[in-house]
Amino acid sequence: MQLFKEVPNIKFTSKRYYAFALSGLIILAGVVMFFTRGFNMGIDFSGGTMIEISFQNKTTIPQVRKMLDKINLGDAQITRIGGENKFFIKTMASLKKLNLPNAVKMEDVEEYELVARQIRNSMLDAADKDQAAAGKIDLNNTAEGEIARFLRDKGLGDEDSKASAQIIIGLRKGKTGIIADFSELEKAGIKHRIMTVLRENTFLSQFTFLSVEFVGPQVGKELRRKAALACIWALIGMLVYIAFRFKFLYGLSGILTLAHDVLVALSFILFFRIEMSLQVVAALLTIVGYSINDTIVVFDRLRDNLKIMKKDDLEAILDRSLNQTLSRSIFTSLTVFLTVMSLYLFGGEVIRPFAFTMLVGVIAGSYSTIYQSCAWLKVWERYFLKRKKS
Repeated sequence: MQLFKEVPNIKFTSKRYYAFALSGLIILAGVVMFFTRGFNMGIDFSGGTMIEISFQNKTTIPQVRKMLDKINLGDAQITRIGGENKFFIKTMASLKKLNLPNAVKMEDVEEYELVARQIRNSMLDAADKDQAAAGKIDLNNTAEGEIARFLRDKGLGDEDSKASAQIIIGLRKGKTGIIADFSELEKAGIKHRIMTVLRENTFLSQFTFLSVEFVGPQVGKELRRKAALACIWALIGMLVYIAFRFKFLYGLSGILTLAHDVLVALSFILFFRIEMSLQVVAALLTIVGYSINDTIVVFDRLRDNLKIMKKDDLEAILDRSLNQTLSRSIFTSLTVFLTVMSLYLFGGEVIRPFAFTMLVGVIAGSYSTIYQSCAWLKVWERYFLKRKKS
């Protein structure tokens, strides 16, 4: 399918220096941002605690931040999940920042569990805190094994304790993850005598922790190293492949084009303070694969035209190759762009960093295929091939 009735005759290669200047300015601005503010590192690379929390009643981000202010975590990153009352809370806080009593620090508990425990306590209202202080447990935020053990301590049999704990956890796997009322437990089949124990010794908070994850600083450092190596080896692999399929100068042009796409994407990540995470790295590697595919199509057409247009100069052959593949490049880029744009608009907050990176990458990749890949071949002709002939 062709977008144009006839092959256009756009002089792309003659604008190469304007293209180099535009790309250079964007990348230079990104370098300045990197050295002044740096990346907004997620817990994948910096280490920290990430909690997914669900509230029973309508809750806003300012309300969640106000709760966290009580324990000096008001600067935590809070992200709403879609339009629901669910949030991601990400923090790199340590025990020192929380100012926990020494008695608490001495417990045989992992640091992130203590951080999560303090965050959970900050979410409890005054009435729930009084019940927790009285020795009651929160059925919305207690693990199955702890619930069963608690019921056994209250004199219930082992079988009844396990069965009741399983029912409670099963109810918490619903849409909100929250048990709103004790009547839900009765309807679920918990025995009357066990319900009496639960009403007297437990309470139901208005929120629940759906998940708690932790990445240590050493793990984060190792992930940063591996992410950088993944990008570098991907670029080297592309260089080897193109050099083998075409020529070394083609491979060098291709690798510079891919490096351009990655650097432009990283620059926009810095401009908009997008959180640097493993999904962003995955997007960068996807950009490398997407962009090189378009570039190889152009190089393949260029190789054919070099055999046919032997009397023409290189710039004319480059422009001809780009114009012949222009319709294909536009259709491919447009379909990918629309797909990624839908993902960005409707995919939710969790997938948005990946979609944003892909959006920038698709635009940068389409632009670089036309204004960078072949333009570099023209540069090699002027500054390398002619010197070789002389």
